[in-house]
Amino acid sequence: MSSEQQPGPRVFVCVWIALLALLGLTVGLSFLRLGVLSLVVAVAIAAVKSGLIGAYFMHARYDSGLVALFAIAGVYWVTILIGLVSLDYLSRF
Repeated sequence: MSSEQQPGPRVFVCVWIALLALLGLTVGLSFLRLGVLSLVVAVAIAAVKSGLIGAYFMHARYDSGLVALFAIAGVYWVTILIGLVSLDYLSRF
């Protein structure tokens, strides 16, 4: 990672503020009765938060393409695992 690609402290503070805003949005939406939509919204907000953390705090955005490849492979693998666990859970009804 070269020094011109590294983000400054201002970027980290902005991402931290965005994470706090998303946390507040998650807490605020938890008090609303949205039915099934509340789960979808909560998972979408969690995905955005995890993407911000991976991209900036774990420096995946500024590293080589190999790091991005492994990050995408990890997300793909977790998606497969969650899908299989969900199928197992739903098949027991």
